[in-house]
Amino acid sequence: KYDYPPLVRNAGWLGLLSVPITTPLVAVGSPLAVANLVYNDSVIDNSTYFCQIFLLLSTASTTVMCLDYFKQESSNAFESIVLISPPTRSMLFMISAYDSIATYSAIELQSLRFYVIAAPKRDSEFSTEAGSKYSPSGAFPPGILLFGCSMIYGFTGATNSEELAKILTGYEITLFGAQSSGIFMGILFVAVGFLSKITAVPSPPDVYEGSPTVVTASLPIAPKISILANMLRVFISSFYDPTWQQPFFFRSIASMILGALAAMAQYKVKRLLAYSSIGHVGHPSIGFSCGTIEGFQSLLIGIFIHVLMTVNASAIVLALRQNRFKYVADLGALARTNPILAITPPITTFPYAGIPPLAGFCSKFYLFFAALGCGAYLLALIGVVTSVISCFYYIRFVKIMYSDTPKTWILYKP
Repeated sequence: KYDYPPLVRNAGWLGLLSVPITTPLVAVGSPLAVANLVYNDSVIDNSTYFCQIFLLLSTASTTVMCLDYFKQESSNAFESIVLISPPTRSMLFMISAYDSIATYSAIELQSLRFYVIAAPKRDSEFSTEAGSKYSPSGAFPPGILLFGCSMIYGFTGATNSEELAKILTGYEITLFGAQSSGIFMGILFVAVGFLSKITAVPSPPDVYEGSPTVVTASLPIAPKISILANMLRVFISSFYDPTWQQPFFFRSIASMILGALAAMAQYKVKRLLAYSSIGHVGHPSIGFSCGTIEGFQSLLIGIFIHVLMTVNASAIVLALRQNRFKYVADLGALARTNPILAITPPITTFPYAGIPPLAGFCSKFYLFFAALGCGAYLLALIGVVTSVISCFYYIRFVKIMYSDTPKTWILYKP
Protein backbone atom coordinates (compact mmCIF):
# COMPACT_ATOMS: atom_id res chain seq x y z
CA LYS A 1 0.00 0.00 0.00
CA TYR A 2 2.78 2.45 0.88
CA ASP A 3 5.25 1.43 -1.80
CA TYR A 4 6.06 3.64 -4.74
CA PRO A 5 4.88 2.39 -8.12
CA PRO A 6 8.08 1.26 -9.92
CA LEU A 7 8.03 3.80 -12.77
CA VAL A 8 7.21 6.68 -10.42
CA ARG A 9 10.08 5.76 -8.10
CA ASN A 10 12.63 5.47 -10.90
CA ALA A 11 11.48 8.60 -12.75
CA GLY A 12 11.32 10.61 -9.55
CA TRP A 13 14.81 9.76 -8.35
CA LEU A 14 16.30 10.28 -11.81
CA GLY A 15 14.64 13.69 -12.00
CA LEU A 16 15.89 14.55 -8.52
CA LEU A 17 19.41 13.38 -9.39
CA SER A 18 19.50 15.70 -12.41
CA VAL A 19 19.30 18.77 -10.15
CA PRO A 20 22.63 18.29 -8.27
CA ILE A 21 24.24 17.43 -11.60
CA THR A 22 22.92 20.53 -13.37
CA THR A 23 23.56 22.98 -10.52
CA PRO A 24 27.40 22.71 -10.58
CA LEU A 25 27.35 23.00 -14.37
CA VAL A 26 25.39 26.24 -14.12
CA ALA A 27 27.68 27.50 -11.35
CA VAL A 28 30.87 26.67 -13.25
CA GLY A 29 29.51 28.20 -16.46
CA SER A 30 28.76 31.52 -14.79
CA PRO A 31 31.27 34.08 -16.15
CA LEU A 32 32.93 36.87 -14.23
CA ALA A 33 31.52 39.32 -16.79
CA VAL A 34 28.53 39.36 -19.10
CA ALA A 35 28.69 36.74 -21.87
CA ASN A 36 26.52 36.70 -24.99
CA LEU A 37 25.85 33.30 -26.55
CA VAL A 38 24.06 31.79 -29.56
CA TYR A 39 24.35 34.80 -31.88
CA ASN A 40 23.46 37.17 -29.04
CA ASP A 41 20.14 35.39 -28.42
CA SER A 42 21.19 34.38 -24.90
CA VAL A 43 23.08 36.25 -22.18
CA ILE A 44 24.68 35.00 -18.96
CA ASP A 45 25.39 37.37 -16.09
CA ASN A 46 25.06 37.44 -12.31
CA SER A 47 21.26 37.78 -12.32
CA THR A 48 21.00 34.83 -14.72
CA TYR A 49 23.18 32.73 -12.44
CA PHE A 50 21.15 33.61 -9.33
CA CYS A 51 17.76 32.92 -10.93
CA GLN A 52 18.85 29.65 -12.55
CA ILE A 53 20.25 28.24 -9.29
CA PHE A 54 17.09 29.30 -7.47
CA LEU A 55 14.94 27.69 -10.18
CA LEU A 56 16.80 24.38 -9.88
CA LEU A 57 16.38 24.33 -6.10
CA SER A 58 12.64 25.00 -6.38
CA THR A 59 12.36 22.21 -8.97
CA ALA A 60 14.10 19.81 -6.58
CA SER A 61 11.64 20.67 -3.81
CA THR A 62 8.70 20.09 -6.16
CA THR A 63 10.09 16.70 -7.21
CA VAL A 64 10.45 15.62 -3.58
CA MET A 65 6.82 16.57 -2.95
CA CYS A 66 5.80 14.59 -6.05
CA LEU A 67 7.44 11.46 -4.64
CA ASP A 68 5.53 11.79 -1.37
CA TYR A 69 2.27 12.55 -3.19
CA PHE A 70 2.40 9.52 -5.48
CA LYS A 71 3.41 7.34 -2.55
CA GLN A 72 0.26 8.33 -0.66
CA GLU A 73 -1.96 8.06 -3.72
CA SER A 74 -0.39 4.80 -4.97
CA SER A 75 -0.66 6.39 -8.39
CA ASN A 76 1.37 5.23 -11.39
CA ALA A 77 1.13 8.52 -13.32
CA PHE A 78 4.90 8.66 -13.78
CA GLU A 79 4.54 11.02 -16.75
CA SER A 80 3.79 13.86 -14.32
CA ILE A 81 7.31 13.59 -12.91
CA VAL A 82 8.88 13.00 -16.33
CA LEU A 83 7.23 16.16 -17.67
CA ILE A 84 8.76 18.32 -14.92
CA SER A 85 12.24 18.21 -16.49
CA PRO A 86 11.40 19.63 -19.99
CA PRO A 87 9.71 22.77 -18.57
CA THR A 88 12.70 23.25 -16.29
CA ARG A 89 15.06 23.24 -19.27
CA SER A 90 12.79 25.71 -21.05
CA MET A 91 12.70 27.99 -18.02
CA LEU A 92 16.48 27.87 -17.65
CA PHE A 93 16.75 28.98 -21.28
CA MET A 94 14.10 31.66 -20.78
CA ILE A 95 16.01 33.22 -17.89
CA SER A 96 18.98 33.84 -20.19
CA ALA A 97 16.91 34.68 -23.31
CA TYR A 98 17.97 37.95 -24.95
CA ASP A 99 15.69 37.87 -27.98
CA SER A 100 11.90 38.05 -28.32
CA ILE A 101 11.80 34.91 -30.50
CA ALA A 102 13.83 32.96 -27.93
CA THR A 103 11.55 34.23 -25.15
CA TYR A 104 8.37 33.17 -26.93
CA SER A 105 9.80 29.75 -27.80
CA ALA A 106 10.75 29.12 -24.16
CA ILE A 107 7.30 30.16 -22.92
CA GLU A 108 5.56 27.84 -25.35
CA LEU A 109 7.81 24.90 -24.52
CA GLN A 110 7.16 25.23 -20.81
CA SER A 111 3.42 25.88 -21.22
CA LEU A 112 2.71 22.80 -23.35
CA ARG A 113 4.03 20.51 -20.63
CA PHE A 114 2.06 22.23 -17.89
CA TYR A 115 -1.17 21.67 -19.82
CA VAL A 116 -0.59 17.92 -19.44
CA ILE A 117 0.62 18.07 -15.84
CA ALA A 118 -2.48 20.04 -14.78
CA ALA A 119 -4.78 17.07 -15.55
CA PRO A 120 -3.01 13.81 -14.66
CA LYS A 121 -6.11 12.07 -13.25
CA ARG A 122 -8.08 11.05 -16.32
CA ASP A 123 -10.92 9.56 -14.23
CA SER A 124 -11.44 12.72 -12.15
CA GLU A 125 -13.94 15.39 -13.18
CA PHE A 126 -12.08 18.09 -11.25
CA SER A 127 -8.76 17.22 -12.89
CA THR A 128 -10.33 17.23 -16.36
CA GLU A 129 -11.99 20.57 -15.65
CA ALA A 130 -8.68 22.04 -14.49
CA GLY A 131 -6.93 20.90 -17.66
CA SER A 132 -9.70 22.16 -19.95
CA LYS A 133 -9.68 25.57 -18.26
CA TYR A 134 -5.93 25.90 -18.07
CA SER A 135 -5.41 25.23 -21.78
CA PRO A 136 -7.32 28.28 -23.11
CA SER A 137 -6.35 30.55 -20.20
CA GLY A 138 -2.69 29.59 -20.67
CA ALA A 139 -2.77 29.92 -24.45
CA PHE A 140 -3.97 33.53 -24.61
CA PRO A 141 -0.98 35.22 -22.84
CA PRO A 142 1.67 33.77 -25.22
CA GLY A 143 -0.53 34.80 -28.15
CA ILE A 144 -0.77 38.35 -26.82
CA LEU A 145 2.98 38.36 -26.21
CA LEU A 146 3.69 37.13 -29.75
CA PHE A 147 1.36 39.75 -31.22
CA GLY A 148 3.21 42.47 -29.32
CA CYS A 149 6.61 41.15 -30.44
CA SER A 150 5.35 41.06 -34.04
CA MET A 151 4.23 44.70 -33.87
CA ILE A 152 7.59 45.77 -32.44
CA TYR A 153 9.45 43.85 -35.14
CA GLY A 154 7.23 45.36 -37.84
CA PHE A 155 8.04 48.92 -36.75
CA THR A 156 11.71 48.47 -35.77
CA GLY A 157 12.93 45.46 -37.78
CA ALA A 158 14.68 44.00 -34.71
CA THR A 159 13.97 41.27 -32.19
CA ASN A 160 17.20 41.30 -30.18
CA SER A 161 17.05 43.21 -26.88
CA GLU A 162 20.37 44.97 -27.45
CA GLU A 163 19.39 46.13 -30.93
CA LEU A 164 16.01 47.33 -29.66
CA ALA A 165 17.72 49.30 -26.91
CA LYS A 166 19.91 51.09 -29.49
CA ILE A 167 16.91 51.86 -31.72
CA LEU A 168 14.66 53.11 -28.93
CA THR A 169 17.28 55.18 -27.11
CA GLY A 170 16.11 58.79 -27.15
CA TYR A 171 13.01 57.77 -29.11
CA GLU A 172 9.81 59.31 -27.75
CA ILE A 173 7.15 56.60 -27.74
CA THR A 174 3.57 57.86 -27.53
CA LEU A 175 0.21 56.36 -28.35
CA PHE A 176 -0.72 59.07 -30.84
CA GLY A 177 2.63 59.42 -32.57
CA ALA A 178 2.73 58.75 -36.29
CA GLN A 179 5.68 56.31 -36.06
CA SER A 180 5.63 55.31 -32.40
CA SER A 181 1.97 54.27 -31.93
CA GLY A 182 2.66 50.74 -33.19
CA ILE A 183 5.68 50.40 -30.90
CA PHE A 184 3.60 51.69 -27.99
CA MET A 185 0.87 49.11 -28.56
CA GLY A 186 3.45 46.36 -29.13
CA ILE A 187 5.20 47.00 -25.81
CA LEU A 188 1.80 47.22 -24.10
CA PHE A 189 0.83 43.79 -25.45
CA VAL A 190 4.18 42.39 -24.32
CA ALA A 191 3.62 43.71 -20.79
CA VAL A 192 0.07 42.30 -20.66
CA GLY A 193 1.26 38.91 -21.93
CA PHE A 194 4.01 38.69 -19.32
CA LEU A 195 1.74 39.74 -16.44
CA SER A 196 -0.94 37.24 -17.47
CA LYS A 197 1.60 34.41 -17.42
CA ILE A 198 2.51 35.12 -13.78
CA THR A 199 -1.19 34.81 -12.77
CA ALA A 200 -1.89 38.49 -12.31
CA VAL A 201 -5.48 39.78 -12.60
CA PRO A 202 -7.66 38.32 -14.11
CA SER A 203 -6.37 34.74 -13.71
CA PRO A 204 -8.92 31.98 -12.90
CA PRO A 205 -8.34 30.06 -9.64
CA ASP A 206 -10.17 26.92 -10.85
CA VAL A 207 -6.94 25.38 -12.13
CA TYR A 208 -5.53 25.38 -8.60
CA GLU A 209 -8.60 23.67 -7.17
CA GLY A 210 -8.86 20.84 -9.69
CA SER A 211 -5.17 20.06 -10.16
CA PRO A 212 -3.22 17.85 -7.75
CA THR A 213 -1.49 19.62 -4.90
CA VAL A 214 1.96 18.97 -6.37
CA VAL A 215 0.86 20.73 -9.56
CA THR A 216 -0.52 23.71 -7.66
CA ALA A 217 2.85 23.84 -5.92
CA SER A 218 4.83 23.94 -9.18
CA LEU A 219 2.54 26.27 -11.18
CA PRO A 220 3.08 29.41 -9.04
CA ILE A 221 6.76 28.75 -8.28
CA ALA A 222 9.04 27.92 -11.20
CA PRO A 223 7.26 29.88 -14.00
CA LYS A 224 7.25 33.05 -11.90
CA ILE A 225 11.01 32.86 -11.40
CA SER A 226 11.77 32.50 -15.11
CA ILE A 227 9.18 35.00 -16.37
CA LEU A 228 10.04 37.70 -13.82
CA ALA A 229 13.75 37.27 -14.59
CA ASN A 230 13.07 37.69 -18.30
CA MET A 231 10.75 40.64 -17.67
CA LEU A 232 13.51 42.40 -15.77
CA ARG A 233 15.89 41.86 -18.67
CA VAL A 234 13.41 43.01 -21.33
CA PHE A 235 12.05 46.09 -19.61
CA ILE A 236 15.42 47.26 -18.28
CA SER A 237 17.64 46.71 -21.31
CA SER A 238 15.15 47.23 -24.17
CA PHE A 239 12.01 49.15 -23.23
CA TYR A 240 13.08 51.12 -20.19
CA ASP A 241 10.97 54.27 -20.05
CA PRO A 242 9.05 55.97 -17.21
CA THR A 243 5.81 55.74 -19.22
CA TRP A 244 5.79 51.93 -18.84
CA GLN A 245 5.38 52.20 -15.09
CA GLN A 246 1.66 52.91 -15.51
CA PRO A 247 0.51 49.46 -16.80
CA PHE A 248 2.38 47.77 -13.97
CA PHE A 249 1.00 50.33 -11.53
CA PHE A 250 -2.66 49.61 -12.32
CA ARG A 251 -2.14 45.84 -12.67
CA SER A 252 -0.40 45.77 -9.28
CA ILE A 253 -3.26 47.60 -7.60
CA ALA A 254 -5.89 45.37 -9.22
CA SER A 255 -4.05 42.16 -8.25
CA MET A 256 -3.56 43.18 -4.62
CA ILE A 257 -7.16 44.34 -4.15
CA LEU A 258 -8.78 41.36 -5.87
CA GLY A 259 -6.50 38.84 -4.17
CA ALA A 260 -7.12 40.26 -0.70
CA LEU A 261 -10.90 40.71 -0.99
CA ALA A 262 -11.68 37.49 -2.88
CA ALA A 263 -9.63 35.33 -0.51
CA MET A 264 -11.73 36.53 2.44
CA ALA A 265 -14.80 34.73 1.06
CA GLN A 266 -13.07 31.40 0.36
CA TYR A 267 -13.65 28.30 2.46
CA LYS A 268 -11.64 25.85 0.36
CA VAL A 269 -7.93 25.84 1.07
CA LYS A 270 -6.74 25.63 -2.54
CA ARG A 271 -8.99 28.46 -3.74
CA LEU A 272 -7.80 30.59 -0.82
CA LEU A 273 -4.18 29.92 -1.74
CA ALA A 274 -4.98 30.65 -5.40
CA TYR A 275 -6.40 34.11 -4.64
CA SER A 276 -3.55 34.66 -2.21
CA SER A 277 -1.11 33.93 -5.04
CA ILE A 278 -2.90 36.45 -7.27
CA GLY A 279 -2.62 39.04 -4.51
CA HIS A 280 1.07 38.37 -3.99
CA VAL A 281 1.75 38.82 -7.72
CA GLY A 282 0.87 42.46 -7.18
CA HIS A 283 3.91 42.88 -4.95
CA PRO A 284 6.57 42.10 -7.60
CA SER A 285 4.69 44.45 -9.92
CA ILE A 286 5.48 47.21 -7.42
CA GLY A 287 9.15 46.80 -8.31
CA PHE A 288 8.36 47.29 -12.01
CA SER A 289 6.12 50.24 -11.18
CA CYS A 290 8.99 51.99 -9.41
CA GLY A 291 11.39 51.69 -12.32
CA THR A 292 14.39 52.17 -9.99
CA ILE A 293 17.31 50.00 -8.96
CA GLU A 294 15.85 49.75 -5.45
CA GLY A 295 12.57 48.53 -6.93
CA PHE A 296 14.25 45.81 -8.99
CA GLN A 297 16.37 44.67 -6.04
CA SER A 298 13.34 44.48 -3.76
CA LEU A 299 11.52 42.55 -6.51
CA LEU A 300 14.19 39.82 -6.50
CA ILE A 301 14.13 39.65 -2.71
CA GLY A 302 10.34 39.48 -2.70
CA ILE A 303 10.05 36.67 -5.26
CA PHE A 304 12.76 34.69 -3.44
CA ILE A 305 10.86 34.86 -0.14
CA HIS A 306 7.48 34.27 -1.83
CA VAL A 307 8.70 31.06 -3.48
CA LEU A 308 10.00 29.74 -0.16
CA MET A 309 6.67 30.45 1.52
CA THR A 310 4.72 28.84 -1.34
CA VAL A 311 6.81 25.66 -1.15
CA ASN A 312 6.21 25.49 2.59
CA ALA A 313 2.45 26.04 2.21
CA SER A 314 2.18 23.34 -0.46
CA ALA A 315 4.12 20.89 1.71
CA ILE A 316 1.72 21.55 4.61
CA VAL A 317 -1.32 20.90 2.42
CA LEU A 318 0.27 17.67 1.22
CA ALA A 319 0.98 16.61 4.79
CA LEU A 320 -2.65 17.14 5.75
CA ARG A 321 -4.34 15.84 2.61
CA GLN A 322 -4.21 12.20 3.70
CA ASN A 323 -6.93 13.12 6.20
CA ARG A 324 -9.20 14.63 3.50
CA PHE A 325 -8.10 18.17 4.24
CA LYS A 326 -10.10 20.23 1.76
CA TYR A 327 -11.84 23.03 3.66
CA VAL A 328 -10.38 25.50 6.11
CA ALA A 329 -12.85 24.25 8.73
CA ASP A 330 -11.22 20.80 8.55
CA LEU A 331 -8.39 22.24 10.64
CA GLY A 332 -10.73 22.48 13.65
CA ALA A 333 -9.11 21.43 16.93
CA LEU A 334 -5.89 20.40 15.15
CA ALA A 335 -3.95 21.75 18.13
CA ARG A 336 -5.62 19.16 20.37
CA THR A 337 -5.21 16.14 18.10
CA ASN A 338 -1.70 16.92 16.82
CA PRO A 339 -0.02 19.89 18.56
CA ILE A 340 3.25 19.52 16.62
CA LEU A 341 1.54 19.63 13.22
CA ALA A 342 -0.54 22.62 14.35
CA ILE A 343 2.62 24.72 14.64
CA THR A 344 3.46 24.49 10.92
CA PRO A 345 0.52 26.46 9.38
CA PRO A 346 1.25 29.62 11.43
CA ILE A 347 4.92 29.39 10.42
CA THR A 348 3.79 29.83 6.80
CA THR A 349 0.70 32.02 7.11
CA PHE A 350 2.26 34.68 9.35
CA PRO A 351 5.03 35.49 6.81
CA TYR A 352 2.33 35.54 4.10
CA ALA A 353 0.46 38.15 6.14
CA GLY A 354 3.63 40.21 6.55
CA ILE A 355 3.77 40.08 10.33
CA PRO A 356 7.12 41.42 11.65
CA PRO A 357 9.87 40.38 12.07
CA LEU A 358 9.29 37.43 9.71
CA ALA A 359 10.61 37.11 6.15
CA GLY A 360 7.33 38.12 4.51
CA PHE A 361 7.42 41.43 6.37
CA CYS A 362 10.98 42.08 5.14
CA SER A 363 10.04 41.55 1.49
CA LYS A 364 7.01 43.85 1.75
CA PHE A 365 9.05 46.39 3.69
CA TYR A 366 11.62 46.68 0.88
CA LEU A 367 8.93 46.86 -1.82
CA PHE A 368 6.82 49.49 -0.07
CA PHE A 369 9.82 51.67 0.73
CA ALA A 370 10.94 51.41 -2.89
CA ALA A 371 7.47 52.65 -3.88
CA LEU A 372 7.74 55.54 -1.42
CA GLY A 373 11.20 56.37 -2.75
CA CYS A 374 9.90 56.83 -6.30
CA GLY A 375 6.82 58.80 -5.22
CA ALA A 376 4.21 56.04 -5.66
CA TYR A 377 2.49 56.81 -2.36
CA LEU A 378 -0.88 55.43 -3.44
CA LEU A 379 0.69 52.12 -4.42
CA ALA A 380 2.43 51.78 -1.07
CA LEU A 381 -0.77 52.71 0.79
CA ILE A 382 -2.86 50.14 -1.05
CA GLY A 383 -0.16 47.54 -0.44
CA VAL A 384 -0.24 48.18 3.30
CA VAL A 385 -4.06 48.12 3.44
CA THR A 386 -4.35 44.87 1.48
CA SER A 387 -1.67 43.30 3.69
CA VAL A 388 -3.73 44.20 6.75
CA ILE A 389 -6.84 42.72 5.12
CA SER A 390 -4.96 39.51 4.32
CA CYS A 391 -4.19 39.09 8.03
CA PHE A 392 -7.87 38.19 8.51
CA TYR A 393 -7.86 34.96 6.54
CA TYR A 394 -4.30 34.00 7.45
CA ILE A 395 -4.86 34.39 11.20
CA ARG A 396 -8.17 32.56 10.75
CA PHE A 397 -6.14 29.37 10.33
CA VAL A 398 -4.78 29.79 13.86
CA LYS A 399 -8.18 30.67 15.29
CA ILE A 400 -9.77 27.52 13.80
CA MET A 401 -6.97 25.24 14.93
CA TYR A 402 -6.81 26.46 18.53
CA SER A 403 -10.30 27.77 19.31
CA ASP A 404 -12.99 26.08 17.18
CA THR A 405 -14.63 22.77 18.00
CA PRO A 406 -15.43 20.82 14.82
CA LYS A 407 -18.66 18.92 14.26
CA THR A 408 -16.67 15.92 13.05
CA TRP A 409 -13.33 15.18 14.67
CA ILE A 410 -10.44 14.27 12.37
CA LEU A 411 -7.44 12.56 13.88
CA TYR A 412 -4.23 13.76 12.22
CA LYS A 413 -1.43 11.23 12.43
CA PRO A 414 2.05 12.56 13.19
